[in-house]
Amino acid sequence: MSDTSTERLATDVLAACRARGLMTVTAESCTGGLVSAALTAIAGSSDVVDRGFVTYTNAAKQEMLGVQEATLAAHGAVSAETAAAMAAGALANSRAQISVSVTGIAGPGGATPGKPVGLVHFAARRGDRLLLREERFGAIGRDAVRAASVDVALGLLLALATDRDQAAGEAPGRP
Repeated sequence: MSDTSTERLATDVLAACRARGLMTVTAESCTGGLVSAALTAIAGSSDVVDRGFVTYTNAAKQEMLGVQEATLAAHGAVSAETAAAMAAGALANSRAQISVSVTGIAGPGGATPGKPVGLVHFAARRGDRLLLREERFGAIGRDAVRAASVDVALGLLLALATDRDQAAGEAPGRP
């Protein structure tokens, strides 16, 4: 997606959250704060964006978001389970009602067996609703993986903020 479509998505997320009185929080690893940056690039976003956590290391995920060491040991940092724990931890450590998390391998290094470059896990939570999504962008380049991840994360926030089911093409989540 282009920068224009990212800006449009961010604007739509802010409008949907504003209309419903929702505050957002992000928990980001491979995107390093780019989701939060996309939201806060829009003037007036401070009434919707509570905060963002950049938790690049496992220690940061544990300390800032309460991700359990056992989760990281059993599933790894790049997993649906860790993404779900990050989204829950972001809500627990903020004043927000809706969260999104991103954890993945942007590349060019970092791949492991079964976890290739371009693998990114997302989770979005609002109340008892949890959306999980896995993307395999491939080795399209670090910047492209990160940019595509921002758009997916914003799309998940928008889906939860508007009470929509996941968009077409999204796999149902699992905890």
